[in-house]
Amino acid sequence: MDVVAQLQTLKDKYKSTEVEKAIPVDFDLRNLVAFDTNPVDHALLRSSPDTYLKNLAREGAQLLVNQIFGLPTETAQEGVFAKLPDATTQIPRAKPIPKEKALTRWENFAKTKGIQKRKTSRMVYDEGVGDYKPRWGYKGANQTTDDWLLEVPDNADPMEDQYEKRREEKKERVEKNKKQQRRNAEEASATAAGRNPREARKAEIQKKIVESKGSTASLGRFDAQLRNEDKIKIKRGKRKFEPATVDASIEKEGAMKVAKKVLKGEDGKVLNITKAVKQVHQKGGLRNVDMEEGKKKKRRTK
Repeated sequence: MDVVAQLQTLKDKYKSTEVEKAIPVDFDLRNLVAFDTNPVDHALLRSSPDTYLKNLAREGAQLLVNQIFGLPTETAQEGVFAKLPDATTQIPRAKPIPKEKALTRWENFAKTKGIQKRKTSRMVYDEGVGDYKPRWGYKGANQTTDDWLLEVPDNADPMEDQYEKRREEKKERVEKNKKQQRRNAEEASATAAGRNPREARKAEIQKKIVESKGSTASLGRFDAQLRNEDKIKIKRGKRKFEPATVDASIEKEGAMKVAKKVLKGEDGKVLNITKAVKQVHQKGGLRNVDMEEGKKKKRRTK
C-alpha cells in the first residue's frame, strides 16, 4: 500500500487553505467582512463567469475564516468562541437612533431620593393556604376575595356589606392607577416634545373649556363665569349672505346648478326623465285598475 500516493490523492481532492493575493485583503472581523481590492481578470470573467466568480468567493471566504481562526478564543458550556475585535467599518443605520425614553413621575422621584429597584421573586409563600402563590395577578397572594369571614370595623355600619365594600375599593384603586398612568404618559410626551408638563396640561384644560363653551347656542356668551376666570373669545366665521340684486346670468347659473343636483340619480348620472314618467304612469295605471276592480266588487255585492 502506497500511503504517500493516497495522501497526495486526498490532498489534491481538497483545495488548500492558503490563498495568495497580489494586494492584501482588508478585514473587518467584527462585522465578518473582507474587502478585496485586487483587479478583476476580465478575460476569465468573459470565458467562464460562473467558475471565476465561485473561485473568487471561495478565496475571500477562506481568507476570512483563516483570520477568524487566528483570533483569541474562550471556552464556554456551548463550545469554543472567538473574541471578535472592535468594528472598523461604519455601517449606516436603516432607521434613526431611538431617543431616550422620558422618565415617569415615579422614576424621577426614585432618582431624586436614590431609591433603587429591587428584584423580587414572582412566587411568595402563603401561610394560610400552605402553598406558593403569585404575588399579583390571577389567584395571587394579594387577592383577598376568597376570605370566607370578614371582620366588621367598630366605626362601620353593621348592616354594610364588607365584601361589596372591598370590591368597590378595589375598583377605585384600579381606576386611580389607570388615571395615574394616563397622567404619566401625558407628562412624558410633553417632556419629550420639550414642553413643561404643567404648562401643557394647562393648555389642554384651556382647550377643553373653549370646546365646552362652544357647544352652546350662544357660544358661551351667557354662561356663568367662574371667579378670576379670564374672558374667552371664541372665533367663528362670519355668515355671508348673497346680495339681494344680482345679474340675470348669475341667477340663471345658480338655478341650473340646483336643477342638475336634483335631477342626478344615485350613480351620479342625470335622471332619465322619459323613463321616470313611464314608471309614474305605470304605477298610476295599476292604481286605476285596482280602483276599477274595487268598484265592480261593490256593484256585485249590492
